[in-house]
Amino acid sequence: MPRMTHSPRSTHAPRTSTRRPVLPEDLLELVGVSDPQIDPAGGRIAFTRSHVARNRVVKNLWLVEVDGTRDARPLTAGDQDRFGRWSPDGSRLAFIRGGDPKIGRPQIAILDLAGGEARVVTDLSEGTLRELQWSPDGRGIAFAFRPLSEERTKAARDRREREGLSEPPRVVEDPWYRLDGDGYFLGDRFRLDWLDLESGRVRTLFDRDRLGDFAFDVAPDGRSIAVTANTAATAVLDPWRSEILRIDVATGRATRIASAPVGPKHAVAFSPDGRHLAIAARLGEDGLYSTRNLGLWVGPAKGPSEWRDLLAGTDWCMMAPTLSDSRDASFAASLRWSSDGSRILARIGWQGSGRIASLPLDGSTPRLLTQEGVELSLGNLAADGRRLALAFGDATTPDEVAIGEVGASGIRVSTLTDFNLPFVSSRSIAAPIEHWVESADGTKVQVWELRPPGVPASRRVPAILQVHGGPHGQYGLTFFHEFQCLASAGHSVFFSNPRGSKGYGESFCAAIRGSWGHQDWEDVRAVLEFIRTRENVDAERVGIMGGSYGGYMTNWAIAHDHGLRAAITDRCVSNLLSMQGSTDHYERPDRYWVGAPWDRPEALWRSSPIAHFKGVRTPTLIIHSEGDLRCNIEQGEQVHAALVVQGVPTRFVRYPASTSHGMSRSGPPDLRLHRLHEILAWWRRWMEPSARERPVSDLARGPSRPPRRARRAGGSTARSTRARRIP
Repeated sequence: MPRMTHSPRSTHAPRTSTRRPVLPEDLLELVGVSDPQIDPAGGRIAFTRSHVARNRVVKNLWLVEVDGTRDARPLTAGDQDRFGRWSPDGSRLAFIRGGDPKIGRPQIAILDLAGGEARVVTDLSEGTLRELQWSPDGRGIAFAFRPLSEERTKAARDRREREGLSEPPRVVEDPWYRLDGDGYFLGDRFRLDWLDLESGRVRTLFDRDRLGDFAFDVAPDGRSIAVTANTAATAVLDPWRSEILRIDVATGRATRIASAPVGPKHAVAFSPDGRHLAIAARLGEDGLYSTRNLGLWVGPAKGPSEWRDLLAGTDWCMMAPTLSDSRDASFAASLRWSSDGSRILARIGWQGSGRIASLPLDGSTPRLLTQEGVELSLGNLAADGRRLALAFGDATTPDEVAIGEVGASGIRVSTLTDFNLPFVSSRSIAAPIEHWVESADGTKVQVWELRPPGVPASRRVPAILQVHGGPHGQYGLTFFHEFQCLASAGHSVFFSNPRGSKGYGESFCAAIRGSWGHQDWEDVRAVLEFIRTRENVDAERVGIMGGSYGGYMTNWAIAHDHGLRAAITDRCVSNLLSMQGSTDHYERPDRYWVGAPWDRPEALWRSSPIAHFKGVRTPTLIIHSEGDLRCNIEQGEQVHAALVVQGVPTRFVRYPASTSHGMSRSGPPDLRLHRLHEILAWWRRWMEPSARERPVSDLARGPSRPPRRARRAGGSTARSTRARRIP
């Protein structure tokens, strides 16, 4: 396989001999890059660059030359410029402009690369712009837009304020009315619109998707658009009823492609000759997010013919995101056709890495074209298919823009930007050490360890096990600011992928379907035992923490392992019965879980941590957002009440309703910093050798756990089967 390089093209800061620890405030210095797009000629990459300014994340479009002749430079100066897309001839860049006080609402803008200022080309009402795509002739743009209902517009709010009227009630008729991070949109839905650039006229082509999360692609001849949509009245309960529709651009007439596989579909793309379509899909009645692998299906764009899954001979999944707090952790599938239509390139999450796979249409064996140990996000291909835009990072380096030289058997990757070089060069960053731990039944679990930088390997230090959310995602080799902060504070940080994680095949993921807290707990328990037996870990000072499903497993752990020194449960799940009625997603009975809260609730209750909370005594910090629509704050409130009543030391940090489930990744910078300081203070309080002598919190006065040697966890036979340092 061709060598992967990671050497920046220029140096903005020299490497220093003295490096300082990673601190929470370093969050304000990190630069993010995303959505890299190479121009048709393959010489330039436009991308979205983000940084923190005045307590908000500012996004601009930047440009970098592939040949390295010029440093990366800004193209736009708006506060929220994103989603840049090249015109077919490479002379212009269309993008979504938001946050401009002169505009007041998101619009489509176009920048001429020959010079001049970007000009806004739409006059859309208040609403949300999601994505856009040029027509092949450069005369039109298709885009997804969700207009805001009149009573929720700024004008309506101002009128009510002038007249002293109250905010109106939210009236819900459609069950799909809210989404974490998107808020309450009630009956508003995204529609597919078409912008004629010559006249400036916008017309709606399609508005019948009941969920509003459709994907689309303009055909190479520009006459039609393929759309994956769910028009069923029961769409929110039956996401598998999605279809592929072909929309005529001239008339808006929709034709259903009846031969497509029956099941959830997304990420649609025409082949270069327009004869075939590729989609991310699976058979069956699950949604896109599932324990089952999401395949890559190819079929005819017109007429009846057979569809086939190019991933059928593998155990790979198109939806296996690597989770981090320093990059977008998208659950969306990514796929790109080669220029000759002979194969498709797709991003595959596998064993902690984000890799690019080649999937030939001729039925030959799929191949992974990039090496393990890094995280790659897929951009687009140049017109000749030889160059690929990428975002590239690893466990010690935040993402940078990269170029991939595509060959038949591999992709040679070289970074083009070095925005985070000053950060990397001046901080003591821990490099992960990889282990494979054997669970009680012989299952191998991948684990990584970050030792405190500068601390001798022989010194015993406290340890923290981080458990990822999802649960159907993966931890891996991508930069995680929170982990580095904890390591710099003197802790060994362990993170792993127990059963239920993606990236290890379908059966590994499906092992916990409808039964959380069993095989996944066996794996987490084995990892905890492995940590306690490490010679450089103080076995009496081992803690656990996690968010979302990671908060679930933290709750489960303190209910089943009384040898933990302390815990942090963040945006957690504690009661699967009440969770079913308070989250932003619905589940039909007997699909993922057996039964329902109102019918045969036994399985849900057995898997609920709160059902096992009698006797919990682990000091626990609870973190939750009052605006969390995924895991409602009542889940954290139940944990808090159970700990208070039982006299367990606890602290409950509640972030305001303006924040959401993803606050640790995308929340306001000041609140993200507050959260990190709360985390460090909690571990500092309970991980110090004299922690047992400290007074308990005023929130819950009760006896602290007496000192004791941490017991071995339930007879598990954990052992490390392999250890290696990741460079």
